[in-house]
Amino acid sequence: MVREAPPLDRLCAVCKKDGVYKCHSCFNEPLFCTDCCRTQHQRHPFHRISQWTGSFFQETSLIKVGLHIHLAHDGTPCPSSTEYTSDLFDWSDTDENINYDDYPEGASIPLVTDSDHPATTIVDKSGVHSLSIWYCHCPGALDRDMQLFQAGLFPASFTRPKTAFTFSVLDDFLLDNLECGTSAMNYYSKIQRLTSSIFPLMVPDRYRELMRTARQWHQCKLYKWHGFAHEDDEPKAGDLALFCPACPQPGINLDLSTDTATDPDNTPSWLFTRTFIMDGNFKAEHLHPVNPSDEVSLMDGLAFMVGDERYKNHLSIAQDRVQKSDCNNHHAVNQANASRQKLEATGIGGCACARHGCFVPHSMVDFQKGERQMNMDYALSQVLNYNTNGISHVITFYDINCQYNKGMGTPHRKEVLDYQMNDSNFMKMIRISELATSGCTNMVRSHLIHSRLTCSAAKFLCRKFKEAARGAAESKLSLQNLNETAHPDTVILWEAEEALAQANRLEDPTAMDIYEVWLEKGKKQQELRLLEAQNCHDNLVNNFLTTWLATGLTIEESQISLSRDVKRLRRHPTDIQLLRVARLRDKLQTRITSFLEMAPTYLGFGVDVDDLDPPVDPVHNSLDDYSDLDDCDHHPDQAPHHTSLFQPELTIIPLPSNLGMDRCNALDLTHLMTEEAALHEGQANDALHAIRVHLVDKAVIFRNTVRLAMSQAFSTRAWTQVRSVEAAVNLNARIYSKCLLQLAKLPDHDLRKKYLPLQKEHLKASTAVADPNACGQRDATLAWFWSIDVQGDTSGNDWMTEFYRVNWLRTKALCDRWNEEVILVKQEMQWSVNFFNHKAKQWQGCMDNAASTGLTGHACHAAQQCHIYQELSAHAADSFRKMISVIEPDVPVIG
Repeated sequence: MVREAPPLDRLCAVCKKDGVYKCHSCFNEPLFCTDCCRTQHQRHPFHRISQWTGSFFQETSLIKVGLHIHLAHDGTPCPSSTEYTSDLFDWSDTDENINYDDYPEGASIPLVTDSDHPATTIVDKSGVHSLSIWYCHCPGALDRDMQLFQAGLFPASFTRPKTAFTFSVLDDFLLDNLECGTSAMNYYSKIQRLTSSIFPLMVPDRYRELMRTARQWHQCKLYKWHGFAHEDDEPKAGDLALFCPACPQPGINLDLSTDTATDPDNTPSWLFTRTFIMDGNFKAEHLHPVNPSDEVSLMDGLAFMVGDERYKNHLSIAQDRVQKSDCNNHHAVNQANASRQKLEATGIGGCACARHGCFVPHSMVDFQKGERQMNMDYALSQVLNYNTNGISHVITFYDINCQYNKGMGTPHRKEVLDYQMNDSNFMKMIRISELATSGCTNMVRSHLIHSRLTCSAAKFLCRKFKEAARGAAESKLSLQNLNETAHPDTVILWEAEEALAQANRLEDPTAMDIYEVWLEKGKKQQELRLLEAQNCHDNLVNNFLTTWLATGLTIEESQISLSRDVKRLRRHPTDIQLLRVARLRDKLQTRITSFLEMAPTYLGFGVDVDDLDPPVDPVHNSLDDYSDLDDCDHHPDQAPHHTSLFQPELTIIPLPSNLGMDRCNALDLTHLMTEEAALHEGQANDALHAIRVHLVDKAVIFRNTVRLAMSQAFSTRAWTQVRSVEAAVNLNARIYSKCLLQLAKLPDHDLRKKYLPLQKEHLKASTAVADPNACGQRDATLAWFWSIDVQGDTSGNDWMTEFYRVNWLRTKALCDRWNEEVILVKQEMQWSVNFFNHKAKQWQGCMDNAASTGLTGHACHAAQQCHIYQELSAHAADSFRKMISVIEPDVPVIG
C-alpha cells in the first residue's frame, strides 16, 4: 500500500523539481516532472504512466506530457518538416494549460481528434497507445509505411496508416498462439484489459487489424528465416518449411556419388532409404467460406500445405471409389462414406519422417469426405518428390495400409496449419536436446530457432546411439547364449532357414513365415502335458545316503505344495476341503516320521525337529512372490481364519542345509553338504525345465485356444487350461526359490552364479508364440533360464524345438536390427553435420552477395546466421565424436 502514495518530498527522480507523473513500467516506479517524463520516455514511448491529482494517481498517456515520436533523424524533428514546431503543446506542471477536451484522461485513450495532426494508435504488449508520430519529409525519404517498419512498427495499412503494431507484440502473439493456443480474439481482449481494466470496451478495437498483420508478419519472418530476403527469386513449393536434418537429402547433406563410391556392392540399400509415416487428423474441420472471393492466400503451397489449384485439379480427375473397411475400428475409411456437405474440409492428412517425426514440406492435404485414397495418394506423391533425387527405396507406414490399394478463412487456416507444423518440426528438432550454446540467450527468436535446433539434434542422436549400442550388446549376448547351449547342427539349420528367408522375402513374402510358430507339430504333446499339474521327481540312485537326502528334498517339495493348498482355503472352507487337507497332512507326516527314523543312521545322532533353528525365510512366506493364482493373495480379507496344531508342512527337515555349516563341520558331515548341493543342482534344473515346458504350453494355449474361443463355454474351458498350467508354473517357481534358499546355506560354490533369482516378469508366456504382432516386444528377449539347457529341452520334444527355433530367429533378427541401427545412427550424425555445414555455406553466399551490393543489414543478418550454423556444426560434431569414443560397439561402419 505504501507504493500507492507518492514519496513524502514528491520530487522528480531526475531534476528534483516537483514530481507529477509516475511511470509504472520503469523500475521502482520513479516520479518525474513533466519535462523529465517526456525526455526520459523518448526511447520508451510505450510505458504506462499516471498523474498525481492531489489525492491519488490517475492513469494518463505520454501524449499528454508532449511526447512526440519522430521517425528518422535519430528521434529528432525532421528539418524539412514545416508542420512541426517545438511549442506545439505548451505543457506545464499545472493543470490550467491542459485541454482535456482534446486529450481525455484515462488509459483507454481514444484517437486524439486533432484536425492538423491526429494521433496514431499503436498496439504494444503493454497495451493500446495513442501517440503523436511525425514522419520525415526530406527529399528521397521513404514512404510512411517503410518509415514505420524501420522504427519497428508494422502498419495496419500501407497508404495512410493510422494504426501500427510493434514487432514485439506480433512476436508475442505468435508465440502465445503456438505455446498456449491463444486465439487472436482472446489475445486482443487481454491487450484491452491491460490498457484499461475498468473500461476495456472503450479501448479502440483493432482485432481485425491484428488478424491481418499477424499473417503478414509471419510471412515476412518466414521469408527472412529461409533467406529469401537476400534473393530476388520467388520461393517454390515447400521452400518456406523446415525439414529433418538427420534424414538423407541428396545434394544437401548427402552426396551419393561419394558415399557409395568406396564400396557400392557392400553398401546396404536400407542405409539410404527414406521412411515416412502417413496419417490423418479429423479435428481440423473447416466450414465453407461465406465470401470465397474475399479469401487471399499468402503462402499457397510454399510451406507444408499443398498448392490449392493443382490439388483441386487432381481431385477433379481422380476417381473416387467408395470403400468399406473390412477391418475393425477403421474410422478413417468408414468416415469417407459420410456426407459432410457443410464442411469444406473434414480434416487434414499428410506425411512425416518415421524416425524423427518431422513433417514433410508440401505434403499436407485437406480431406473432403474422410481419409480417402485419392487424398493420401496426392500427399504421398508430393513426399516422393521432395529432395529424393537418387534415393531408390522408400518405406511408408500407414495405419490403414490394408485398405490402401472453425471462424477463419480457408487461406488463413492453411497458413495457421503451416505455421503450426513448421514450429512442430522446429520443436521436434530442438527438443532432441536440452543443450544450448553459450551465446544463444542474447539472440532473437529467429536466430534461437536454428541454434537450439542443432544442439538438440546432437543430443537426440547421441541418445539414440547409446540405446543402439546397448541394444546391440544385449541382443548379441542373448544370441550367443542360445548358440552355445543349442545343438550345433540345429543352429546351422536355423541359420540356413534365416538366410533363405532373407534372400527370398522381396519376391516371396511367405518366406517370412518361418518367424511364426507352426502349431501343428505338438498337438498330442499339449494334451498330455495339460494332464500333468506338477513335475514328478523319480531320481533313482544307488547310494542309500543320496536316496535319503533326495527323500528329504522331495518332502520339502510336498511341504511347499501342501502350504499352497492350505493357503488357498477361503474364510469358510467346506468339510470336503478340510478333509482333503487333513489326509494330505497325515500322509506327509507319515513320510516325515519315516525320514526322521532314518536320520541317526546317516547323521550319527537322533534329531528333534523342535531343536532345529527355523529358517530365516519360512517357505510359506518367502515364496509368496509367485502366488498370482492364489485367491487369498488378491483378497487379503478372505484369508483363512482356521488354524490347526497339526501342521507338518511347517516341520523343518533335518537336512545339512537346515542344520547349518557350523554344526555340520563339528560333526564331520561336510560330505553330506556336498551331496545335498549336487542334489539341489538337479532339483533346480528339473524345476526350471518344468517352468520352461509349462510356459511354452501356456503360450500355445493362448494362441491356439483362448484367442480362438468364440463362445463363453469355450472361453471358460480355455481359461481353465491356462490356470492349470499357471498352477504348475507357480509350484515349480516356489520349489526353485526354496532350492536357492537352501543353496545359500551350503558352503560357497559356483552354483549361485549360475542359478539366479526368478522375477514375476520371467514367468510370462512368450509373446513370440502367444501374440507375435503384439506392440512393445521389439526388444523382448527370453529370460536367463531359457538358455541353460536348450539342447536338453529340444531333444525329443517337437514343441520345445519349435519354440526355441522361433525365439532364436527373432533374437537373430533383433541382433541384426540393432547392428543396423548403430550404423544408421552414425550416418544420421554425419548427415546432421553435413546439413548444418550446407546451411552455413548458403548463408555465407548470401553474406558475400549482400556485401558486394552494399546491403549492410542483409550482410549482417547473413553473417549471424552463418556463424550460428558453423557453431552448431562444430558442437554437433564434437558431441558425436565424444559419444562414439566412449561407446563404440563392435559393429562395422558403412561408408
